[in-house]
Amino acid sequence: MTDAPSDRPVALVTGASRGLGFLIAREFADRGHDLVVCARSAEGLRPAAEELRGRGATVLEVAADVGVEAEAQQLVERAQERFGRLDVLAVNAGIIQVGPMRELTAKEFAAAMDTMFWGQVHPVLAALPLLRRSRGRVLAITSIGGKLPAPHLLPYTAAKHAAVGFAEGLRVEAARDGVSVTVAVPGLMRTGSTRNALFSGQRTAERSWFTIADSLPGLSMSAEKAARRLVGATLRGRPEITLTLPAKVGARVHALAPSTTLRVLTLVNRLLPGPVGSGGPRPGHTATPPSRWFARLTRTDRAAAARLHQHDDEVAPSGGPSGEPA
Repeated sequence: MTDAPSDRPVALVTGASRGLGFLIAREFADRGHDLVVCARSAEGLRPAAEELRGRGATVLEVAADVGVEAEAQQLVERAQERFGRLDVLAVNAGIIQVGPMRELTAKEFAAAMDTMFWGQVHPVLAALPLLRRSRGRVLAITSIGGKLPAPHLLPYTAAKHAAVGFAEGLRVEAARDGVSVTVAVPGLMRTGSTRNALFSGQRTAERSWFTIADSLPGLSMSAEKAARRLVGATLRGRPEITLTLPAKVGARVHALAPSTTLRVLTLVNRLLPGPVGSGGPRPGHTATPPSRWFARLTRTDRAAAARLHQHDDEVAPSGGPSGEPA
């Protein structure tokens, strides 16, 4: 049953149980929105939702896999039943799979596409009638990986390229109906997601290089700052926002000289760990405990994981995600 109409706008955020998705939901709460928060795991979503309620927002929790059309439709229906309106949709669900191509199967590519492409398409199509009514906004979280290829992230790169294409095309067409779309292209952010990223091949070595890159202040960005900028850009109706200086430079250089960037990235790939026939991806928190120097170098990553509910909604050791490690 729909509650009595409220003057407060409503934001629906997918992948909201941890990391960037949780921070995006928190930003909307702090800016006066009530919330519908979604992740695959009801148990993993609960701690994040409770923290959001503590910031004064009315919060509806919905456990759903937005890569499944029927579940995405039910998610939007639940939002309409509870609030009677929808003003913002932030599609953020994602998975991160790290490892050499020879360690991957079609299963990893399908999982990436289901989460990061169909996980945008299905909720957007379901929500558009409500967003047209409110002249609302969409925040589509893509990645710099959707603008240029990153070694050892091939399923992620392929799915994010598809997500960029969908989000950009959506921006062009939805404007006719009064719906604003912001295409978000973040670079590396300190979200603590390496704990729940999925690693194949030489897992300890893969986790090491990826976590160090994700922890360095000059290369990565505070997730809190990223969320503030993304939500601000969405509410202003900005068409696209790229975050971190390396991401901006990389995207522009690749657009101007794609052959050069492909040659450079091919050389970078040769420096990364090779395949060993490891038998499939496993989450980072199951890897060999890090050395003391590695722990000191990546302390910002561990601190972010503790703040942003990465421990509360963990990917299962089998590699099957219980939520969205974005």
